[in-house]
Amino acid sequence: MGANCPDNGVVTSSAPSSFSIRSVVLPIFVPSLLFTSGEASLLPILPATAEKLGADLPMAGLIAGMVMLGTLLFDIPAASVVHRFGERRAMILGSSVATVAIMMAAISTQLWMLALAMLAAGMMASIFGLARHGYMAEMVPLSHRARALSMLGGTFRGGAFLGPLAGAWVAEVYGAQQVFWVGAVFCAIAGIFLWVATPADHGTESAPLKIRAVLSVAKQEHKSLLTLGVAAALLNMIRTARGLGLPLWALAIGLSPSHASLYIALAGGLDFALFYSSGQVMDRFGRRAVAIPTLVGLAITFAFLPFSFDDPTFLTVALLMSLANALGSGVVMVLGADLAPPTKRNEFLASFRLLNDMGNAAAPQLISLLTVLLSLSFAFFTMSGLSVLGALLMIRYLPKTGPAVAPKHF
Repeated sequence: MGANCPDNGVVTSSAPSSFSIRSVVLPIFVPSLLFTSGEASLLPILPATAEKLGADLPMAGLIAGMVMLGTLLFDIPAASVVHRFGERRAMILGSSVATVAIMMAAISTQLWMLALAMLAAGMMASIFGLARHGYMAEMVPLSHRARALSMLGGTFRGGAFLGPLAGAWVAEVYGAQQVFWVGAVFCAIAGIFLWVATPADHGTESAPLKIRAVLSVAKQEHKSLLTLGVAAALLNMIRTARGLGLPLWALAIGLSPSHASLYIALAGGLDFALFYSSGQVMDRFGRRAVAIPTLVGLAITFAFLPFSFDDPTFLTVALLMSLANALGSGVVMVLGADLAPPTKRNEFLASFRLLNDMGNAAAPQLISLLTVLLSLSFAFFTMSGLSVLGALLMIRYLPKTGPAVAPKHF
């Protein structure tokens, strides 16, 4: 992605004195905002769409989780794709194929068609996500890391606001099924922007990264992965459960798809408004200063979600959840960048992202299982307990100040 980013994905880190966050606005922040908007626009209407095609409430949760499952399944192959084509072209590939997949979802007439389309979209999200994470880990010096990655997290939150807001308007005017075209347009524009407005990759193409190399680095860094990696995965699980749980609960209490999208968009707006403060706190006070409050706040709000039964209480809990989530903007990506060996970043990040995406993928499956066996409310209480567990791991293994470091024992 420019002179410092050859096709093989290896870039030269900028010195703190010469680095400017503005240098990653066009290559990373803008396309990330667009791509995330496309994904986020779909989440509020996926359960209702699945129900329209014949799914019950647990099955609707499974269909909505196909995006996360696709991301999980493609995390390791994504490392090879990024290594082979470079970050810019990998993101173009991901956004282009995701556009086609979402268009296929828009015309789906069977549940299996919708599920396969969302699975493919999730696979492309894995390529896009690894490419931008690897680029940022290499290019941004430690002195600016938390702020830059919090701003990247801010693009996710901006997408979580912009996507559902656009989807809410389209659902109200044209019907919920047409929201898929909103997602396809956002992803297509992301690909076009990367093609036209960002510098071409330089250097020669390299051979695909061997999966064996990824597994070897995972073995070497197993202490980091099994401690802080698991804690980060729990945080990702709770965040995914939040994104899935809110539209499911809205469906369960009878809110309309347009109202649900609007409330989730408003909550996303609050999340977006507070993202930059997280990076400032992390760079000054350390990673635990935001990781622990985020997990505790999510635990509390998940415990209160089953007690919201109408529009005002649902919106209140959604806003409080967003406030808790905003406290930790970018913290998972920061932990990955902190822990990654400088000479094996892509290999480590592939394993780190796989572990975190396992948390993403497990959330809808666990919610669906607990809903079938007990109730949706019990599923939310379980997520609250897992959030407490994540907070305890962060307390145990994160240093009080500075970046995360590999644990010497556990």
